[in-house]
Amino acid sequence: MKLFAVILTYNEREHVTACVESARFADRVIVFDSFSTDDTPVLALEAGAELIQHPFADYASQRNAALEAVKGRADWVLFVDADERVTPALENEVLDVIQNPDYAGWRVSRLNYIFGRLTRGAGWFPDYQTRLLRVGSARYDPERQVHEVVMLDGALGTLKEPLIHYNYKTPAQFAQKQRRYTFYDATILYEAGVRPKPQNYVLQPLRQFWWRFVTLKGYRDGVHGLRLSLLMAWYEFRKYLLLGRLWGQDKP
Repeated sequence: MKLFAVILTYNEREHVTACVESARFADRVIVFDSFSTDDTPVLALEAGAELIQHPFADYASQRNAALEAVKGRADWVLFVDADERVTPALENEVLDVIQNPDYAGWRVSRLNYIFGRLTRGAGWFPDYQTRLLRVGSARYDPERQVHEVVMLDGALGTLKEPLIHYNYKTPAQFAQKQRRYTFYDATILYEAGVRPKPQNYVLQPLRQFWWRFVTLKGYRDGVHGLRLSLLMAWYEFRKYLLLGRLWGQDKP
């Protein structure tokens, strides 16, 4: 079985070298770059990766383009984000499961480091991602441009070993990405014909906080978990605020 590791990048000079090195066990490491304006491509080549550049439309399209680019060359693809690292234990497990003909894909959990701290509550663990895909038996739903969804022609398995994910490094980075997700989620609700009700501006953020802090055990991370749960409640409020604006409603 030929295994290719594919790393999607755009201006990832801080991460790309270490990511390539962690994925070097694959038969080939491909950095699938969206025409970075920093030296990510140079660093990728210096680290020994193959470089393919492709214009970015959305995440689902980019991953589908990467799968198409390796068709006929690889039997399996392991997608690794630039800020993720493959551990030796995960490496061994991946090499073992790709010999199993009964599966079209495998999902992997992630150990998320947020603001430099390992975060196990509030929804950031196990944080399963379907990343190990049999080429020709997997594709990404084009309707889900963010929070991509994999469609498999076959069974899905679950790996035991996690990826290491150096997630949001600073609160500013966290805020930037959550604002983007919030706008996307509000747009999805608007296109589905969902109109916000007055109580949504209060009840939905409260439910989000309870879900994150209590149900998903954000309290296990102490003040850090409380902070993240409050932040996610705030962005839930922003989602309904944006939804109201899309419908032309006044700010509540």
